[in-house]
Amino acid sequence: MPSLSCHNLLDLAEEVPPLPPSPLRLPRVMAGASPSSPASPSQPGPPRRVIVSHRLPLRASPDPAAPFGFRFTVDAGTVAYQLRSGLPASAPVLHVGTLPPAAADAASDELASYLMASFSCLPVFLPADLHRRYYHGFCKHYMWPLLHYLLPLTPSTLGGLPFDRALYHSFLSANRAFADRLTEVLAPDDDFVWIQDYHLLALPTFLRKRFPRARVGFFLHSPFPSSEIFRTIPVRDDLLRALLNADLVGFHTFDYARHFLSACSRLLGLDYQSKRGYIGIEYYGRTVTVKILPVGIDMGQLRSVVSAPETADVVRQVADAYKGRRLMLGVDDVDLFKGIGLKFLGMEQLLVEHPELRDKAVLVQITNPARSEGRDVQEVQDEARAISARVNERFGTPGYTPIVMISRPVSEHEKAAYYAAAECCVVSAVRDGLNRIPYIYTVCRQESTALGDAPKRSVIVLSEFVGCSPSLSGAIRVNPWSVESVAEAMSSALRMSDAEQRLRHEKHYKYVSTHDVAYWARSFDQDLQRACKDHFSRRHWGIGFGMSFKVVALGPNFRRLSVEHIVPSFRKTENRLILLDYDGTVMPESSIDKAPSSEVISVLNRLCEDPKNRVFIVSGRGKDELSTWFAPCEKLGIAAEHGYFTRWSKESPWETCGLVADFDWKKTAEPVMRLYTEATDGSYIEHKESALVWHHDEADPDFGSCQAKELLDHLESVLANEPVVVKRGQHIVEVNPQGISKGVVVESLLSSMVRGGKAPDFVLCIGDDRSDEDMFESIVCPANGSVKLPATSEVFACTVGKKPSMAKYYLDDTVDVIKMLQGLANAPSQQRPWPVQLRVTFEGTL
Repeated sequence: MPSLSCHNLLDLAEEVPPLPPSPLRLPRVMAGASPSSPASPSQPGPPRRVIVSHRLPLRASPDPAAPFGFRFTVDAGTVAYQLRSGLPASAPVLHVGTLPPAAADAASDELASYLMASFSCLPVFLPADLHRRYYHGFCKHYMWPLLHYLLPLTPSTLGGLPFDRALYHSFLSANRAFADRLTEVLAPDDDFVWIQDYHLLALPTFLRKRFPRARVGFFLHSPFPSSEIFRTIPVRDDLLRALLNADLVGFHTFDYARHFLSACSRLLGLDYQSKRGYIGIEYYGRTVTVKILPVGIDMGQLRSVVSAPETADVVRQVADAYKGRRLMLGVDDVDLFKGIGLKFLGMEQLLVEHPELRDKAVLVQITNPARSEGRDVQEVQDEARAISARVNERFGTPGYTPIVMISRPVSEHEKAAYYAAAECCVVSAVRDGLNRIPYIYTVCRQESTALGDAPKRSVIVLSEFVGCSPSLSGAIRVNPWSVESVAEAMSSALRMSDAEQRLRHEKHYKYVSTHDVAYWARSFDQDLQRACKDHFSRRHWGIGFGMSFKVVALGPNFRRLSVEHIVPSFRKTENRLILLDYDGTVMPESSIDKAPSSEVISVLNRLCEDPKNRVFIVSGRGKDELSTWFAPCEKLGIAAEHGYFTRWSKESPWETCGLVADFDWKKTAEPVMRLYTEATDGSYIEHKESALVWHHDEADPDFGSCQAKELLDHLESVLANEPVVVKRGQHIVEVNPQGISKGVVVESLLSSMVRGGKAPDFVLCIGDDRSDEDMFESIVCPANGSVKLPATSEVFACTVGKKPSMAKYYLDDTVDVIKMLQGLANAPSQQRPWPVQLRVTFEGTL
C-alpha cells in the first residue's frame, strides 16, 4: 500500500482542478454464466478507464453553505488520482470507491449524482457497521498484518486477529457492494477496469461472474508474502482464484510476483511461462499476465510544492534551527511495520559507538496519523516515545536533542522543507509494500531552490525489506532488525564524501524522474490492453459456485461433444477408428489404482465386438503393463510407449515402429537421471523399453520444476549426438527415440487401414494432455501428414477439459468420456430393433 507519508506533501487540493465529469453509462445486457458469442466493441471514442479503490480520491470538510453540508475537493495525494496523468488524455476516467470518512453518513442518491457530475466519482455506500468489520476488522487486522508476514498465532497477537469467518463474509459483502455499483455503470465490452489493492481482492470474481468478458486489471500495493505464509489463510484458494479472474495482475517487485506465482503453483497446481518479457499463467483458456513495476511519484505536483515560496521560507528556518548539526530525517506512518523503534535504537547505538557525533547528529522523525485503530497503534507510539526519551536523556544537552519526534500535523510545505534540508533519509521498515519516501526525498533535494546553486547530493539508508529497495541501487541497504547495521549505515552516510553523495544522488534522481507515476500508469494501461486483445475472438463460459467461480475462454468453434451429435455420424459409417488416450481420458489422473475399471473393460469390449470398429488405446505407458490390464479385451488394439510398440489385437504380435533398436544412449542418460533423483526428494525414474522418464510430480513444485529444467539442459548436452529427443512434459522429463510420437503412430494406423482397402470414414480421437495434441493434429490437419482421409470422413478430435487445443470438441472429464463411449456402444442396438417393432405393429393392425 502506498504510504500516507507522501499524502500531506502532495496535498494540493486548492490548486488542483476538479476531475472532469463523465456521463453515467447504462450496463449492457450479458449472460453471466452462459456462452457469449464473439462480438466487437461498439462504444465510440477511446474506452473509459474505471479506477476502483477503497476510497474515492476526494476530501470532505463540513460546510453548512455547501451542497449536502460538505465541501468536496480532490485529494491529489492519492495514487488513484495521480495515475490519471499516465492515461490517454482523451479517455474518460471514472473513479469508484467509498466516501471520505467525514461524509460517510451523508450517503444518498442525490449525493452520488452530484459527485458523479462534479468529480466523475461514483460512491459505494457501505453501512457503517459493515465498513467497520470489513476495513478495520478483516482488512487492517487480519489481511494487512498477514501480508506483512505477521501470523496471528494467538488471539492476543499484537496487531493480528485470528481468522474470523464472519469478518471474511463482511469482506465479501463489501466487495459485492462494489460489484453491484459497477454493474450499474459498466460497459463490459468497452471499459477497462483497474482495481487497486488488497481491500478489493475478491472483486475480480464478482465482476467476472456478471461480465465474463470484462477487461480487468488488479494492482497489489502491499507485499505478497511467501507461499508458506499465504497458505496459512483458510480461504487461500478463493483469494488466489479471485486474482486469477483478472486479466493483468501487477506487483511492485519481482519478489512479490515470485511469491504469487509460487502460491499458484503450490496451491492450485498452475504453471507459468515467460514469453517475450511477459509472465503468463494459463488459467482455463485465459492467459493471466503478471506485471512487475513499482509506482512512481507525481513529479509535477511535487515540483510545485518544492518550488513554492512557502517551502523555501521553511527550508531556511529548518537550516537555521539545525545549523552546525548533521540532520537525518525519517518520515513514517504509525504502524507495526515501519520500524520506528528500531530506527531510534540504531540512533542510540550510533551515539554510543561514535562519541564524536554527539551534539552533532540529529534524527528528526515525522510521524503521520495511523490508518487503523487498535492497541497495536498505541503500543507503537508508546514504544517510540519511550526510546526517544531515553536516548535524549542519555545524550541530550542544553540546546541539543538527538531525536526530535514531530507528531503534530505537518503541512506539505514544511515536510518538503525537512526533506530538502536533511543530508540523509533513513527508512527502516521491517516490511513495506513500496514506500515512496526515498523517491520524494531525492526529488526535494534536487529541486529545492533554497539550497542555492550548490551541487545536489543526498544519501539514503534503506531497509532491504522495502519495495523500493531494488530500484535504488545507490542506497545503503540494511537489515533493520540489526541495530548495529543501522547504526553503521548512519555512520557511513554521515562520513560519505560529497563526490560520492553526488554520484548516488544523480543515479537515484535519473531513475525517479523517468519512472514516475505517469510512466507506471501508462505502462500498466498498455499491458492491460494487450492482455485483453483476444477477448472478442473467444467464447466465454462461467463455471463454478461462490468464490470458486471462473471463466473458461475458448475459440469460437470449440464446443462440447454430445452423444446426440456424434451418433448419427457413427451409425451411417462403415469403417470406424476410435483412438483413446489412457491416463486422464478413460482413467482419472487422481486415481491411486491405475488399472482400468470393470466399466471401462466392458464398454471397450462392446465397441470391439462391432466389426465396423477399430479401437486403440494410445498411451505412453509400457506394453507389458497395458497388456496385463487389457487382457480381457481380446480385440482391442494397443499402441504403447507413444507408439513405439503396436499391436492390433491380443492375438497379434507386437510391432515396433521400424526404427533401429539401439538403446546405448540409456547408459548415458540413466546415470544423469539418477543423479537428479538422489538430489530431488520425491522424484523417481520410470524405465520403459524405448524410453526413460524422470517424474517430479511428488517433489516440491518449485524445486522440482527447477531441477527439471536443469536436467533437460543436462540431457540435451550429453545426448546431443544420439538419435533421441529430450522433452519436458507435465511434471516429467522424457527421453525418446527420434521419430516417436502419438501423431506418428496414428498416421501409421491410418495408412495401414487405407492400404487394406478400409479407409476410415469415421475417426474419433480423445486425449487430455500435450502428447495427445500430436494425435489431434494428424487427423485435424491431414495436409501436414502423409495419409489423406476420404473427403467424406467424419472426424471428431476431442480433448478432456475446457482448454485450448488442436481438437474442435471437448468433454468435461473421464466420466463424460465413458458416457460417450457407452452411447456409441449402444448405438447399433438402438438402430436394429426399430424396423422390427414397426413391422409387428403394422401386421397386428391388419
